[in-house]
Amino acid sequence: MKLRLIFSTFILAACGIAASAQTSEKTISAHHKLHEQQLANVNSKLDKSVVSDMLRNDVAKREVASANELSTESSKMINDLLTEAHKHIGKPYVHGAKGPSRFDCSGFSSYVYKQFGYNLSPASRAQYTQGVKVERNDLRKGDLVFFTSRSSGGNVGHVGIVVSADNKTGKFKFIHASIKGVKVSEFEGYYVPRYIGARRIITE
Repeated sequence: MKLRLIFSTFILAACGIAASAQTSEKTISAHHKLHEQQLANVNSKLDKSVVSDMLRNDVAKREVASANELSTESSKMINDLLTEAHKHIGKPYVHGAKGPSRFDCSGFSSYVYKQFGYNLSPASRAQYTQGVKVERNDLRKGDLVFFTSRSSGGNVGHVGIVVSADNKTGKFKFIHASIKGVKVSEFEGYYVPRYIGARRIITE
């Protein structure tokens, strides 16, 4: 009698374990289905929003990279342009002078660029509308940089040509016809609060 009771108890326990195992499997299966549905929803959202944002950002980055690419010929031209600009260091500043023996600021930049086939306006304000806009942390050699002057009333009043740029720090050097004559200056002190923006003439 005791043996039958023990055996019956064993059978019931075994059936309970089997039932529990089946329940566990069903529960796991249900969780898997739920997870798959959630993942499908996430993927759907990714397809519609996140992925499109990623693609948009990637395209934007590629466009910037493309804009920053410079052909070998243009790179050499910019180096030659700066060599030409440096030949005039020390020449006097005269308002309205367009070179080659004396310059004002826009006369200097337009003269230098003209030697390489680019016709810039003789006025700095008009030069600020030429070429393409460049952010200060994306400058490169040959770009034009613009500043206010003491008499420009907050508008463009001075222009120079970038000689070198450290885009990590935002610092750069530029050659220009200052009131002390043609010289290379650093972007510091007087020029920092007067900076307005930059334009790129040689773009490809």
